[in-house]
Amino acid sequence: MIYKRGYHLTMKKINLFLILIFCLGCTHSSKINITITLIDSNKSIQISGFDKEVINDIAQNSADGAWQALLPIYKMPADTDMKDFQNAQPGKYIVKDSLAVFTPDTPFRKGQTYFLRTFDYTGAKDAWDFVRKQKGKGSAGHKDLLFKY
Repeated sequence: MIYKRGYHLTMKKINLFLILIFCLGCTHSSKINITITLIDSNKSIQISGFDKEVINDIAQNSADGAWQALLPIYKMPADTDMKDFQNAQPGKYIVKDSLAVFTPDTPFRKGQTYFLRTFDYTGAKDAWDFVRKQKGKGSAGHKDLLFKY
């Protein structure tokens, strides 16, 4: 059977999303407090605040593009009303202990504001409750963490 590239990538994202929901549904922590820090002479950002077991499980069971779908980094547009329509910054994610390190393909620009979009999956009692209510990237509450180079 021949699959179109867009369909294949969409299925990958859905599978990764379900893995994330399952992992977060199995944890008992009430709140995930994600923080970001510029590192490596401001060439990369370090994303922390995850449970070590959860992040390692996701790292072992995910494809290359998983982190871009789970922790997307965006450039803040001049018109902030348009920030929901931005493409994610391409780059490389590396997992170290309970940290994710993102290095963009093109360096961060001095004076430019960027943001990390995180989604709140804590509203469901467990992973299946979350899926049953059909909450997804478009409907889950999100928080944008801003940083400026």
